[in-house]
Amino acid sequence: MKSIKLLGLVCMAILCNTEIQSQNKMRTISKQMLKDKIAGGWAGKMIGVTYGAPVEFRAQYKTFDDSIKWTPNDIKGSMWQDDIYVQLTFMMTMDKYGIDAPAKKFQEMFAKAGYMLWHANVQARKNYYDGIFPPASGSPEFNAHADDIDFQIEADYLGFMCPGMPNTASKMADKIGHIMNYGDGVYGGIFLSALYTQAYFEKDISVIIKSALTSIPAKSDYAKIVADVITLHKNYPNDWKAAWAQLQDKWGYDHLCGAGETFNIDAKFNGAFIVMGLLYGASDPMNTMEVTTRCGQDADCNPSNAMAVLGVIKGFSNLPPDMQKGVTAVGDSVFINTTYSFNSAVESTYNYALKLILKNGGKITGDKISWPLQVIKPAKFENAFPEVVFDKKVSIFSKENWKFKGNWSAFKEKSWDGKTEREQAMVSNTKGDELEFSFEGTGISLVGNWVKDGGRADIYLDGKLHRHIDTYFDYSQQEHRNITIWHALQLTPGKHSIKLVVTGNSNKASSHSNIYITEAIIYKTAPKKSSQYKLAFEK
Repeated sequence: MKSIKLLGLVCMAILCNTEIQSQNKMRTISKQMLKDKIAGGWAGKMIGVTYGAPVEFRAQYKTFDDSIKWTPNDIKGSMWQDDIYVQLTFMMTMDKYGIDAPAKKFQEMFAKAGYMLWHANVQARKNYYDGIFPPASGSPEFNAHADDIDFQIEADYLGFMCPGMPNTASKMADKIGHIMNYGDGVYGGIFLSALYTQAYFEKDISVIIKSALTSIPAKSDYAKIVADVITLHKNYPNDWKAAWAQLQDKWGYDHLCGAGETFNIDAKFNGAFIVMGLLYGASDPMNTMEVTTRCGQDADCNPSNAMAVLGVIKGFSNLPPDMQKGVTAVGDSVFINTTYSFNSAVESTYNYALKLILKNGGKITGDKISWPLQVIKPAKFENAFPEVVFDKKVSIFSKENWKFKGNWSAFKEKSWDGKTEREQAMVSNTKGDELEFSFEGTGISLVGNWVKDGGRADIYLDGKLHRHIDTYFDYSQQEHRNITIWHALQLTPGKHSIKLVVTGNSNKASSHSNIYITEAIIYKTAPKKSSQYKLAFEK
């Protein structure tokens, strides 16, 4: 508990004096306060994620209105939360290869880590083993989840170690974020890290949000949805549910992952809930978590981010005593899949912050740390899926526009209790077997299984070989069913066809060469609903 004890020695008189300053274009902070704020950020992550964990995705297209039961003793549950251990893998990469390690090293350690991953993260892991490295691994060409929330929930450490240095954080976020995301998916991490960098030197939530917003392109959808939340808060200052309803009407349907479903893992939409919680929470920890969580969707990640922002603003020593106690109780416990505890993460983040401050022209004089003010520069503009909207899903069993050649058969999967079974996919492992599908639109995702007996196939688009695919997956003893195994977007409007040819061979680690197909998802090009919808009070 050495770090906690050290933090406890920081007296309130010091915390309340003028040791944080911004004058003569310099930032100044004391060593004690820097560490206290870093500890507040990590503690906020732990507190927020455990508050929302029991209701994650229990509210979709609606607010969560049931009771939320949480006590500081629940903070121990943060020890096994992916919101924390994934980004600690990136810190472990820095420990091993240096703070400026190439993106491929971060992808490698992340891909080889022993934990399960989902969405953009698992695609980035698969891409690593398929020889697709950053930034291609996060690009829309190779990652259909490019706009998902993944990097947004893993970028906190970058903001924690870049106090008042938004451009430094943005540069690092651009490198790491493109491992698994692109466009708005990367902007989520840049925006969140910028919130933290500003929270070191500003207490006004609205000022912090507006400052951080300038770190991403104003014409990005992520910037637009945050601007809408700011406007909604201004027009409904005492009614977050009214603001939520308009946000849902305008933005709640423009997402590709989970297309056609109420499930929404989109970075910008969940990021808007973080901002909503911060604004309506009015700097109160419980109120902030309450609003963010009740907004729904990824209801553990969002309060974790929101609470971490408050943690940096307030510092660990100014969090509610019961929350401090809950974190302190597990301060030396190691987060699963990492070498880090809360205390060691605080210490390591502090040391990295000092290195980055010195690297950016700073100096340390006694207890004071000073460095030049950074004027925020926006990231370059990227749009992963411009005007790509969901059209329909076509099951492999519908027989609609599907043609089979060879030995394809129905794969039946047993229920969890073994009492029933259902047809889950069509499967073949015979070399030369073919599957054809015709459609009209501008994009398609072919959905199937990544499994330990998966094989390889060639996919032709409109008669031309488009890509070789490998459906073997048993990394970290994890398989994935009903996942995009191939996709193509931004096609010319009109009729298209694809043909999958089974090669009959596989990765040497695979137990067979099976190709499983479950459905096709068709996309079209059209203005997204959010671009046409006006808020009620807008002309």
